[in-house]
Amino acid sequence: MSLDDLTETVQDNYGDIDEELAVSTDRETRNELAMLEAALDPEETDELVRRAVHMLFQTTVETGTLDFHLRTEYDVTYDEYLSGMTFDEMTGADQFPQSGDPDDRRYQF
Repeated sequence: MSLDDLTETVQDNYGDIDEELAVSTDRETRNELAMLEAALDPEETDELVRRAVHMLFQTTVETGTLDFHLRTEYDVTYDEYLSGMTFDEMTGADQFPQSGDPDDRRYQF
């Protein structure tokens, strides 16, 4: 898969979220959500769910988990997705492919 595939998947998912998002919870999740609601006193419980998504996203970005999964599935990183270009496109490496022979490198300027 590629950067274009990732972009298309994100756009498709974005459009489907409002239609599909109906979160069911188990006992543990309800208990934790009730505790957070009591402690943080948001205007709506939905606000806590939004915060949770932001925190999960930030954590996966900071730990490199997001890049690992994106690289595995789409062969790109989050930075490449944000820039709209792969690393090879940014550096021009895709325009001047290197041969496998390290001795050829000495003749390149």
